[in-house]
Amino acid sequence: MLLNSFLRKLPKIRGPIGYIDFLLLLSEAKLVMTDSGGIQEETNILHIPCITLRDNTERPETVEAGSNTVAGIQPERIMELTNEITENKDLYEKMKSAPVVFGKGDTGKRIVDIIEEKFS
Repeated sequence: MLLNSFLRKLPKIRGPIGYIDFLLLLSEAKLVMTDSGGIQEETNILHIPCITLRDNTERPETVEAGSNTVAGIQPERIMELTNEITENKDLYEKMKSAPVVFGKGDTGKRIVDIIEEKFS
């Protein structure tokens, strides 16, 4: 099976890793395959193309934005989409440059502003 031979070539992570280490690892990814809604959000924020390995998603806004595609669970379809995204540079760049749909990236600053205003 093509998918199994593909997956065997990938580096393996053994054992759990902390969230910060996970984000560092994720930030270096060129493409992510996941069944996690949270990771679909994080790939959108980090501008990493995502393939969702389920028949649906609770994060449809990532699909609408263009950073994520739902592949389903059939290995042939997963490989087809993986090949399409990795071989089509225009599609890959379009997914990478999809708009972030989870805020503006300024939450930390807004929180500091509120705290400073409250206590100044």
